[in-house]
Amino acid sequence: MEAFPTGFVSTALLGYLLLVTAVLVILLVLRPGLTETRGGKILAFLSLFLLPLLAGYGGVSAHLDHSKKTEFCLSCHVMEKYGKSLLIDDRSHVPAVHFQNNLVPREAACYTCHTDYTLYGGINSKLRGLRHLYVQYLGTLPEQIKLYSPYNNRECLYCHGGARSFEESATHNLDSETMVLIRSNQLSCTGCHDLAHDVDSLENATFWKEPVP
Repeated sequence: MEAFPTGFVSTALLGYLLLVTAVLVILLVLRPGLTETRGGKILAFLSLFLLPLLAGYGGVSAHLDHSKKTEFCLSCHVMEKYGKSLLIDDRSHVPAVHFQNNLVPREAACYTCHTDYTLYGGINSKLRGLRHLYVQYLGTLPEQIKLYSPYNNRECLYCHGGARSFEESATHNLDSETMVLIRSNQLSCTGCHDLAHDVDSLENATFWKEPVP
């Protein structure tokens, strides 16, 4: 059986909560005398406070889940070329190699690579996302998009740390200090793997055609 799309259950639950809330509010409007009894007061509390609160939480949760989607990130015009760079047919382009070879989930590629793998990394990522939305709709778009801070090896090692291809790489084992420096973030992964979203070369690039399922 095919799995439900991500967010289906939360969206359905949100719809039911809103429907129940609307029915109860209409009932209280038509029969205000219900609130004179203890049961009526409980019903009023549920319909006017608790259910809207749950519906609001469900809505926020559903939208936060959707914001992890690659399609959400690329829905802004300024990000279109970055999405296109994921299809560059060149193994030296790090994001393209990860995307095309399913080293990251394609449906959440942007979030997977650009979130912080720390205790509050998800929260920090969402706050950065809110900043992006503010700039997109209310601020001024920068001429050149840059990371807020240098890319931390922690994000690379979250997936690659312990992998045989990483641990046994000849380059990573040139001497006894290299791996120590990489793990301590003193030797940046992006120092060697420095070709990321090369959006300036898109006009001359060749592209991989993603197979249609």
